Amino acid sequence: MNFAVLLAGGTGTRMKTSALPKQFLELGGEPILRLTVDKFLACPRIDHIIVAAPAIWMSHTRDLLRDARFADVHVCEGGHTRQESLYRAVKHIESVFPVADDDIVISHDVARPFVSLRVIEENIDALQHYDAADTVLPATDTIVESDDQRVIAGIPDRKRMYQGQTPQTFRRITYLNLYEKLEQTYLDNVTDAARILVENGCTVALVRGDEFNIKITTEYDLRIASFLLDAAHD
Repeated sequence: MNFAVLLAGGTGTRMKTSALPKQFLELGGEPILRLTVDKFLACPRIDHIIVAAPAIWMSHTRDLLRDARFADVHVCEGGHTRQESLYRAVKHIESVFPVADDDIVISHDVARPFVSLRVIEENIDALQHYDAADTVLPATDTIVESDDQRVIAGIPDRKRMYQGQTPQTFRRITYLNLYEKLEQTYLDNVTDAARILVENGCTVALVRGDEFNIKITTEYDLRIASFLLDAAHD
């Protein structure tokens, strides 16, 4: 089966003008959370959806997903980090559903409500040939490396650089087998499932993302998202 794991674990510390975490803010009269869930409900190849929410926002998350169209959406408690939230959601799958070794997990940030059906389906398709998939865009700016945040250590070839988005997609059993063998010190310093997979021997395919698949993190991002939503309705 294909499981969508939607990560809504943030507490909104960078959204200074709101007491609500970013996933609960509204765009066009709808909470971002519901907009993103709707994108995965619209994909016929997604069998089940799990939302990982912060412990203190569990009841609020469930309240926002009480409409009939969300009846089959599961909410589980996330962790202290993005990676821990993903792991808890993947473990939640086997506590609720019958599982198989070929199950696929499509992991996505709730704060990216403009993900397209094409991107979701190409992530799933990539696993016919690869161990996992990561959604990316070619880097348009020069990337500068620094070891001490004061001077440049290197400037890699931009033609080899990509900017990461989500979804990230992998087989459930592969991720769990890797994650549960890793030391906590490593996990504390990695925020990206694709990095875990790449650094532990998996072949991760690139799926072309979209420029408008932005992540809403700051007030500026929210303004851009409002503009994109208005433009889509024109």
